[in-house]
Amino acid sequence: MSDYIHLTADEFASLAAKANAAQTVGFFIRNLDTLKLELHFEREAYDALTDDAKREIKSLFLWGRRSGCWISRHKEPRLIWAQRLAEKLGLADAGKTGARPSFAEQQQRKAERAEARAERFDIAADRALDRANALQKPIADMRGDIAFFTQPNINTSAGRAFTRQRDRMFAAFERGFDEFNKSEYFKSRAASARETAAQTGLQDKGFILRRIRERESDIRKLKRNIEGHEQIMSREADDARRERLQAQIDAWLERIEITLDELGYYQNALEALGGVTFSRENVHPGDFVRIRGFGVPCRVISCGSKNIRFECMASTIACSYADIDEVVKPASHA
Repeated sequence: MSDYIHLTADEFASLAAKANAAQTVGFFIRNLDTLKLELHFEREAYDALTDDAKREIKSLFLWGRRSGCWISRHKEPRLIWAQRLAEKLGLADAGKTGARPSFAEQQQRKAERAEARAERFDIAADRALDRANALQKPIADMRGDIAFFTQPNINTSAGRAFTRQRDRMFAAFERGFDEFNKSEYFKSRAASARETAAQTGLQDKGFILRRIRERESDIRKLKRNIEGHEQIMSREADDARRERLQAQIDAWLERIEITLDELGYYQNALEALGGVTFSRENVHPGDFVRIRGFGVPCRVISCGSKNIRFECMASTIACSYADIDEVVKPASHA
């Protein structure tokens, strides 16, 4: 067996960056697998930071006990403040590590985490309910005992002990209501998590079409930014500035690649639902259509290339063609 260790260019660059970072306070690295930023300190370096610096770290990062580093609260592309803090602290940039999952894999992980979260909330709700019943049981067991509830306070040792015991039982009964409220709260959180896990948005053509348009708009903006920077570079003589401009262009190109992956995911989801059935070719002003989310047919006022305007219950509202479920009555028969 060979004693050589084979590394890819990216792995070698990452190891070299970490080695250089070891000579500084620490380093930060982008974990492509989690899409988060990680801060790596020695314990002594962290202890030497000011209280303000530690507060800033805790506001933007969470301590990962398993990974032994600070992990950003946000993911890409919302890492600008986390990275600025890392640079402000004097940490070295160790580049990237891991492999970026596809958008479909990210959504699957999100659904799995949401399902696990729902199960934890269900357990918490059941435990809160058990605590509530246990706290209220002593008073519930005394139901019907008129003497217990009407017994006056008697100033003897036995009377005072009885009063204290009854007061504790009433206080526990009140705390039981707090536990019931906690149980309801955890149940609502579990329901919300299960809705996320079910990915109900992928069954709504209107939702999917809006996500597609957002990605298409983002790609157009990024392309305009790249074209603008390329024009500036063609006139720029300063090598350092050209390098900064190229770095920004590379970042935008990477962002376009990521957004195209997301766009393809939503386009596939729309195709799985049969695509957009309606357009200005088969929907006309005066038609009565059934819009998702509205219980009664609505009259179409105008038709654009992407959206329609319709009247419902004395209100004029706009929606996309994907939100139309069916044409109830064409204008010619209205």
